[in-house]
Amino acid sequence: MAFHLTQGTFSFLPPLTDDEIRMQIQYCLDNDWPLNVEFTDDPHPRNNYWEMWGLPMFDEKDPAAILYEINACRTAYPHHYIRVGAYDRRKGRQTIALSFIVNRPPHDPGFGLSRQESHDRVIRYTLHSYATDRPKGERFS
Repeated sequence: MAFHLTQGTFSFLPPLTDDEIRMQIQYCLDNDWPLNVEFTDDPHPRNNYWEMWGLPMFDEKDPAAILYEINACRTAYPHHYIRVGAYDRRKGRQTIALSFIVNRPPHDPGFGLSRQESHDRVIRYTLHSYATDRPKGERFS
């Protein structure tokens, strides 16, 4: 079975087509949620700080323009994870209302699970992304 990173909305579904991505972009815009595009080669679930592609698109209302930026990021980083985030400013704080992955590397080496037993039957688990065994920029090439 192939490894499939499950982060964000729709993560258990097959990869979204561009038409499906465009529909999700339109949904976000209809809810007045500005969008941003981010990418990473370190997909650890606790890595919240992905690289941002350009600036957040607070004033962009055209789904085609946002999809253009997604495709530009895909072209520049074809071997990275790329996600779209939708910001809900109505909450009065930095809150992502929706995020979903729009690009995955062709091959992901997966994660290792380390188990450490401690006192009083305490067991600690740590995830390790095998991708980070290689230097940044060479992880999925």
